[in-house]
Order: sequence, then structure tokens, then C-alpha cells
Amino acid sequence: MKNLRRSIVLACGLALTGMADSLPQKTSAAGVAVAVHLKAQPFSLRDVRLLNGPFKQGQDIAVKYLLSLEPDRLLANFRKEAGLQPKAPHYGGWESQTISGHSLGHYLSACALAYASTGDDELLRRANYIVDELAECQRAHGDGYVAAIPGGKKAYAEIAAGNIRSAAFDLNGIWVPNYTMHKLFAGLRDAYRLCGNEKALEVSKKLADWFEKTFSGLNDEQMQRVLACEHGGMNEVLADLYADTGDDRYLKLSRRFHHKAILDPLARGQDILPGKHANTQIPKLIGLATRYELAGDIDDRAAAEFFWDRVVHHHSYVTGGHCDAEHFGPPDRLNDRLSPATTETCNVYNMLKLTRHVFCWTGSADVADFYERALLNHIRATQHPDGRVIYNLSLQPGHHKEYQTFTDSFTCCVGTSMENHVKYGEGIYYHDADSLWVNLFIPSELKWKTRGIVLRLESQWPDGDTAMLVVTADAPQQFTLRIRHPFWADILRVKVNGTLVSDSTSPSSYCVIRRQWQTGDRVEVSFPMTLRTEPMPDNPRRIAVFYGPALLAADLGPVDDPAARKPGYVPVLLTEARQVTDWLKPVAQKNRAFRTQGVGRPRDVELVPFHSLHDRRYTVYMDCYTSAEWAKREAEIRAEEEQLRQLEARTVDVFRPGEMQPERDHNVQGEKSDPIEALGRKLRHAYDGGWFSFEMKVDPAKPNELLCTWWGSETGRRTFDILVDGTKIATQTLLNNRPGKFWDAVYPIPPELTRGKDRIVVKLQAHPGNFAGGLFGCRTLVAEQSGNQ
Repeated sequence: MKNLRRSIVLACGLALTGMADSLPQKTSAAGVAVAVHLKAQPFSLRDVRLLNGPFKQGQDIAVKYLLSLEPDRLLANFRKEAGLQPKAPHYGGWESQTISGHSLGHYLSACALAYASTGDDELLRRANYIVDELAECQRAHGDGYVAAIPGGKKAYAEIAAGNIRSAAFDLNGIWVPNYTMHKLFAGLRDAYRLCGNEKALEVSKKLADWFEKTFSGLNDEQMQRVLACEHGGMNEVLADLYADTGDDRYLKLSRRFHHKAILDPLARGQDILPGKHANTQIPKLIGLATRYELAGDIDDRAAAEFFWDRVVHHHSYVTGGHCDAEHFGPPDRLNDRLSPATTETCNVYNMLKLTRHVFCWTGSADVADFYERALLNHIRATQHPDGRVIYNLSLQPGHHKEYQTFTDSFTCCVGTSMENHVKYGEGIYYHDADSLWVNLFIPSELKWKTRGIVLRLESQWPDGDTAMLVVTADAPQQFTLRIRHPFWADILRVKVNGTLVSDSTSPSSYCVIRRQWQTGDRVEVSFPMTLRTEPMPDNPRRIAVFYGPALLAADLGPVDDPAARKPGYVPVLLTEARQVTDWLKPVAQKNRAFRTQGVGRPRDVELVPFHSLHDRRYTVYMDCYTSAEWAKREAEIRAEEEQLRQLEARTVDVFRPGEMQPERDHNVQGEKSDPIEALGRKLRHAYDGGWFSFEMKVDPAKPNELLCTWWGSETGRRTFDILVDGTKIATQTLLNNRPGKFWDAVYPIPPELTRGKDRIVVKLQAHPGNFAGGLFGCRTLVAEQSGNQ
């Protein structure tokens, strides 16, 4: 029985996927029967091995990063909260805040996923060590609780007593504690399912029992108040625990984590997403998808399927990502929502999990098409060759990719990215008892153990346009091979042992081959790639360019390009409505690189695959102009350049906040103030009523002005005073002043504050409980009327 449970073998002899969002198949080892028919079932990561190519390279980079991290540092706050001595100092970033522990959950999942994907015993050792440490911490608590959340146990005790103080991201003074606990449950689940660690299941059960007791005294209204705070996919992991144990208490507890305000309207087919925080919602729908498969409630499927359709077909950009500043906007209205804060990586991580569920229900090529788009053009695009990853993948024209640090960020997207790049094998193959689906052309080898089949897929995808499938079989046997015809390929040609068997399938469908298969059978697949464009849903003249599956980005120059802030930096296109192949041509001796031919204004540009572009400024969306429109825009650029020239002529001093030498040169001082980076630029702000000051040169004989650069989409409490040598000259509130844009505010400085001086001290003083700034730039100017005298 122990070996049966360790491998999660099904009664019918099929292994559970063992992946992070394992999909139930027929009957689990705990005797839980799947309640619905699945058209397709995923393979375990243990059955798929990547072959050489960009995805294998990405996996290797990710494993190297995982092995560079120290488990004891991720465990430090678990031991501290359990009254045990930490073995190492905790990491910084989010791990130093009340969301501490979320990274350990992701890391445990990532080690388990990477072990399943590679067989590397060091990853198994680390997963087992972490589980042992968590079990020790749980024993020290003595009641089933285990967490790294500072003050978490006290907050949960208040909640259990009915004292619930809930906001979108705060529950009783703790930053999203149930979200953090979801990550821990998921890590334990994956250690059990993928590493066969029985202790992980026991820790999960004790923790779930503690949760059951903690929430047992709350009525439904109180529970809904708890769920108003982001809680990840607690409904998912508790349903998974039911599948792994057969204890229906955990299924009931999963149903208690049903957020009615969001999930019930979605089940009725109402798009209530605009304005909602995007990644707060997706895990709830993954939970419904999981529960639907275990319990068969059709409303759970209806909500999950409707949500998937709305996000994929009405809220997503060409990368497959969605959201701006972490929130959904109006459906099919994306043109004015391009910023450095578009397309959070966590969202795509979760959408791919949900997509796997939807594919198993439907077997739809359209679903597989989305999976490919998002995996290649977002997930693959967010890993730097050195291993750093991206929180928000910027789609702002002229911007660049911004990477998280290795060991002092530990944001949510660092956590999900630990997993993203070690589970590429998840979406390549699916099966039922008689069919094998090939959904992606990632070089890989599959072991279909129950049929005694090994399928080796050799390709250069996404660069190449052919693939070879080679069969090895224990014995000749009949089954159906279903090869996806991608939506972007006009033609799919398939040969078996040199004989053409299909060239007439339609894009976004499957080539279906049923025959007797035996060792040595070779299936040649060609999917010729072409250039194409995709428009914005609400602006047909703003386009993205693809070559086959790959989104192309216009390479505009280095990140530190001084021209990047000048008007007209991002070229536009004068294509006169011609086909893309007429004005975009391959660059000789450069793989998958293209260059515009005489249609770029003010310059032609080179376009390259977005997924492999790093440390460069770019745009993936380009605007199409007529000649008359360009003439008008050209005049506007000249006017903007003249305005900048005049500004430079009036400038006395320039301060660039957040940069080391300029801050030293301007003698920056402050309390509760930090230099940070956001939106691709450095800034400084003060928080919680703090302040910062800096010195600026002035003209002692003329009236002066202070020009400050702010971000126009600031939210929250940001009211502060601006003082010059201790005298208040203005009070500023930053609250969506110029949405989506940087903007300049000019503040006249009373002449008596500068007369006879060559420099002043500028101070930004936050009001109590407020931020001051962020300040992205500052100038002192000779007042315009003075400069004209």
C-alpha cells in the first residue's frame, strides 16, 4: 500500500500527473473517483524529458537558480514563528514582510517539479529536507499550525473569534495570509505527489485540520468577509487534499473558500472582471476546475470555462498576457492600456494552469493555441539568460524588460517563475486510453508507459518549421495520433514513413492518424511559417507582427539609449495598407530577424523574436500612419523638440532621484525614504509620513521655478508638502493625475527664497500616513517671463 500511495498509482494503472495542478483521472490511490469524463489526460512530468533547444536551456538555467538558493534562509521565519532558532538569516524583499513564506511554498513546488522533469537527486534531497523542517516547526507549534507569517497565528486567533478586519490585500493586519498558506499547501502537495514524500501529506493534513478548526465558528457571512482578502487558490489545494486522502472534510472545507461575489456571477455568464485585481481571481477558478473534476458540480465548470474564454478572447494582449497595473480593464479595450506595468507573470502562470484543465475537458485546438502563445511569447520571454525573471512584462512602446533581483526581491512573480521554467513538459502531450495528442513541437521524449510506447520529438521549434516524431514500441499496436495544426500555419503536411497522409486539415484543428504503430515508424510534420499581423481589438491601425508562433519586437536600441526620451523615438509605419511581406524582409545571415523596408518613420527598424530579446528597448505594437498623418506628427515632434530645447535653455540645475552620484551631488537627506526603480526609471519617495530633501542650484538674480516629474497613474495616499528652505510653496496630491503618462508640474518659487542665493534645499514632506512622491525628476528653471526679459 505504501508503494501504491507513493507513486499515486490509479486503480486502472495510470499514474496521476504529479504536476502542480494535478488533474484527477478515474480513481486516485485514496479511492476518490473522478466525477466527470475527461476527453484528454495529461502525462506526468516524470514521463517527459526535454531535448536540446531553447526550452531545455531555460530549464537548465532555472535549475541552476534553484540550486543557488539556500533552503535554510527560506525556512528562517518558519523556525522563528515556531520558537526555534533559525539556521540562517531570512532573505529580503517580500520575505522580510508579512507575506513571508510564500517563496518557500513556491520553492518546494519548484524543487518537486524540477525533480520530476530532470531526475536530479539534489532537488529531491532539498524537497525532503524542507518537508522535514516544516514537520519540526509544526511539532513545535503543537496544534497543526505551521507558517512563516510574522504575527500570523495571532491574526488567525482574532479571525476565529469573529474579529475580522478584511480588505483586498490585508486581513487583520497581515498581507494576504491565506494566499501565503495556499503556496505552502501547494508545495507540500507537490512534494507528496512528485517526490513520494509521505510526511508532506501528513503535514498538509494537520495544517488543514487546524484550518478547519480555525474557521469552524464562522458563519457564511463572516467567511465571505475573510474571502474579500486575496486568498490564492485555497479551494484548489483543499480539493487536492481530498483527492489525496479521500477525507471529504477537506472537500467541504474547499467549499467554504468559495468567494461568492466573484464566482457566482461568473457561473451565470457575467463578465464582472473590469476593475478587478486580475491575479486574485484566477486561482479561485483553478480551484473550481479542480473541484468540478472531483465532485461534478456543473456550476464550477461553467464559471471556470466562462472566465477562461473572457480572459483569453477579450482581455489578453498578443503575448497571451493580460492586465495593466495588475487589474483588468474593459473587455476588448486594450489600445490605451500599454504601460511598463502590463501583463503580470503570475497571471500567465495561473492562466496556463487553468488552460490545462479546459483542454482536458474539451480537447480543443483553440485552447492549445492559447497555451502555445502564452508559453512562448510571455513565459519564455520573461527569463533572462542569467536566470533573472520579470514581474510585469512591459508592452509600453519604447520601454524594456525589467528584471527582478536574484536574492532580495522574492515577489510573487519570482515565486511563480521558480516553477514556470522547470515544467515546460506539461503541455506538450496528452492522452486518453486510445489516443495521443501532440500539442506543442518542443523537442522532447515521451514515455507512454501504459502502452509501452516511447515517442521522440525532434525539432528546432520555435525557430524551425518541421518536426520528426520517432516511435519505439514494446510491441506493434494500434492507437490514434492527434497532431495539432496550429492556428498560425496555413498548411500542415504530415508524412508517415515517407508517405504523405495529410495536407488538408484546417488551422486550429488536429491531423488525426489511426494506424498500427511499431518501432521505427517516423512521422514528418511540416508547418511552414509566414509573417502576419494582428491588430489591437479596438484600434485596427495598431498592429503586432508575428513570424509563425513567435511575436516579433522592434529592436529600438540599448536600455540606456539617451534618445529614448526624445519625441519620435518609437517609429511608426507608412505601409499604405500593403501586405506585411511587401515591407518587412529577412535580414541576411541573421536567424529570424526582419527589417522594415522604407516604411519606418523616422527610421526603419529590425524586428526579432520577442521571447529572445533582452537588455534592449523595444515595441511589439506599431502604429500605421498615412502620409498626411505622419506629416502632422512630424510637425508635432519638431514642436516638442523645440519645447525641450527651450526648457534646457532655462534650466539651472537637474536632479535625477534614485541614482547614486546625482543623489550624492545634491546632498539627499531623509527619514522613511528610499530610492527605488519603477516603470523603467529611478525615483525616490518617502512613506508613512516621512520626508526627503535635496539641494538645487538657483539663479540668485532672477525668479526661479521648480519643475517636478510625477507618474500620472499613482494611487493610494500620496499627499505631501513641497518646501524650499523650510517654507511651504505647494501641497501636492498624486492620484491618477495623468493616467498612463509621466507629467511635469511647475511650482513658482517666491523670489525672496532665492534672492542672493546660489542654491536651496527642497524638501518633500508626506502628510501623516501618506507617501511623498515618487519623484522621478526635478529641475530648477529660470522663470519663463524672466528669461524673456
